[in-house]
Formats: sequence, structure tokens, C-alpha cells
Amino acid sequence: MKTGFVLIHGAGLGGWIWRDVETQLKQPALAVDFPGRALTPGQRGVLSLNDYVADVQAQIEAFECERVILVAHSIGGVLALPIAAALGDRVAGMVAIGAAIPNDGGSFASCLPLPKRLLMKALIRVMGTRPPESVIGAGLGSDLSAELSAELVERFAPESAALYFEDCQAAVPEVPRWYVRLTADKEFGDALQAKMIANLGTQKVVDVASGHLPMLSQAEALSAHLNAFAREIEG
Repeated sequence: MKTGFVLIHGAGLGGWIWRDVETQLKQPALAVDFPGRALTPGQRGVLSLNDYVADVQAQIEAFECERVILVAHSIGGVLALPIAAALGDRVAGMVAIGAAIPNDGGSFASCLPLPKRLLMKALIRVMGTRPPESVIGAGLGSDLSAELSAELVERFAPESAALYFEDCQAAVPEVPRWYVRLTADKEFGDALQAKMIANLGTQKVVDVASGHLPMLSQAEALSAHLNAFAREIEG
């Protein structure tokens, strides 16, 4: 039974971030895109969390592999939970990479400490979901080359606020689960990742010495961990 990777990116990003990882994976891989990338930010702003889930699930349904390993980065963890519930036995395992894993079917915002949650809500209300370019570069792209950081800023796409604040209403799937801890992450610090590791109930934690985007800055190391997980699943 063929098993493949489903690579779920984080907020503002796209399937393009996985390009250096895909070439190093030993199994087929599907790098999904969040919905509405061809829409204007205003049109994209009306999407619900269920719209995101349904769109990504449809991409997975068309994937050639009978079983899938869900690889969720950042806010992608919020989508991975209801997608795993919908796919059922088709899910062979899950790897979370610096990912948000809500407790009790909560939202992305529910993962954050209360002061940070309130600040994020206020900022999004005033500025929308696209941070200033300097913040994108210093946070998401903290360890990227100048060229990659510029590409990140240029391609960043604001999301619907619903992606951050609506409850995912799904539990952690009962499948093998690893968490990739990012040891130099300026977006998800050590304490927050420790909380997410506990929420996931992970069987194994592996480290990558990177900022929030290891698929761009440490693709070889990240790919090695994903291949190791797949070998363990198939073994």
C-alpha cells in the first residue's frame, strides 16, 4: 500500500516553501496550497476555517497515495487535525514542525499565552493578517539568506482572520506522531513548542537548528527526519 507525504504550510506561505524538501523525500509528496491564492486579500478574508479544511482535503483526496503522512507546519497543525479526522484510516502518521496543536479542538489563538493572544487580535483588527515586511523578515525569515528573505516577503499572502480564531473542533489523531522542535525559532519559542509537544502527545521529539522555516534554511536535515519517520511507519 503506497504511502506519501502531505506537506501543509503555515499562514501566509504556500506549497513553494517545500521545494527543496520534496526533492529529498524517498516517498511521493503533495505540497498543498491554502485556498484563495488567486483572490484579492478582501475576497480571501471571507473564507472560514472550514473553507480552508475542505480545500486542502480535496487536494489530498486527489493525491495518488492510498495512505498519507500529514506533515504540518506552524498554523498548518490547526488544519491537520480536522483533516486527519475526515481522512480516517487513510492517515498513517503525523509530523508537526514548529506547529500549533490546539487542545480540546481549539483555535490557533487558543495555543498562545493570553497576553499574546489579545495583542494578536488587536493587531489583526487594525492591520489585517499581513505583518509589516520588517516583521516577516525578522520573524519568519530570521535565519534565511537575503535572497530567500526577499522572496518570502514578496510571496507572503494575508489569510482570513478565521484561520487564526475559529476552533478546529478536532482531536489529535491516534496515529504515530513526531514533533520537529525548531531550536532557533523566533515565532514559536521554546515554551510554546513545549506546550504544543504536550498537546500532540508525541511519541518522539527531534530537533532542527533553525528558525521558523527549516524547509528553506535546513532542508536536508528536515528531509532526513521525515524520511526516518516514513521508514518507521512502513517498518
